[in-house]
Amino acid sequence: MANCHLRLLFVVTICIVMPAVALAQQPVKLYTGNLGGGIAITGGNTDTKNFNLTASLVRAEMRNVIKGSLAYLRGDQNDVLNLDKTSFNFRDEYTISGRTFVFGQLDYLRDQFKQIIFLWVPTAGVGYKLVNTDATQLTIDSAVGGLLEKNPGLETSKSGSFVPGQRFQQKISSTAAFTQSLSTIFKTKDFADSLTNFSLGVTTALAGKLELKLEFIDSYKNKPTNALLKKNDTAFVTAFVVKF
Repeated sequence: MANCHLRLLFVVTICIVMPAVALAQQPVKLYTGNLGGGIAITGGNTDTKNFNLTASLVRAEMRNVIKGSLAYLRGDQNDVLNLDKTSFNFRDEYTISGRTFVFGQLDYLRDQFKQIIFLWVPTAGVGYKLVNTDATQLTIDSAVGGLLEKNPGLETSKSGSFVPGQRFQQKISSTAAFTQSLSTIFKTKDFADSLTNFSLGVTTALAGKLELKLEFIDSYKNKPTNALLKKNDTAFVTAFVVKF
């Protein structure tokens, strides 16, 4: 099963990166993106290994913006796996007038320690850019759609979904930026069964197209599949990011 997920991760990464590589020579740069990764290893009384992989691609043309992002986190302590999480997001956004836009979106999550074999959430919705300047962007949106979730030992759960979200970005300087995002996936058949994702990060340029990104990630599932599971999982991620 682990090999299957790694193959899926590899295929999705290639799908995100290859279009940008193929079109890099075009005079008009429709595609931008980045690849990032980080690793931390400690030894002594406690042996730990943690690494992360991220990739993103954005295609922006006139009113239409298409975005894809991927994140993979894995870690172990004393050779015991304690973190194994993959997430993917695809979003097609179209500005209809001024700061108002509509979008279609697909979210995927696999989290071994939340006992989520897979979570697929296809949605469509509308959003508004409360602030939209070169230095500051603040956006809110809301979407509805479907949801498929598979947990160990249980049949695949199906439900409608309601997904409100908010994103904020502030340029601190010409080389640094602060980012924050918050979204919650509600199951319409049981609104108490929700999954909230929060992130807070700072990115700063190091040299050329190389950046350093520090990010805090918080994932809160209100009704875990197993009563013994904790509702809240947090991670502090450090990664070197190459822009293209």
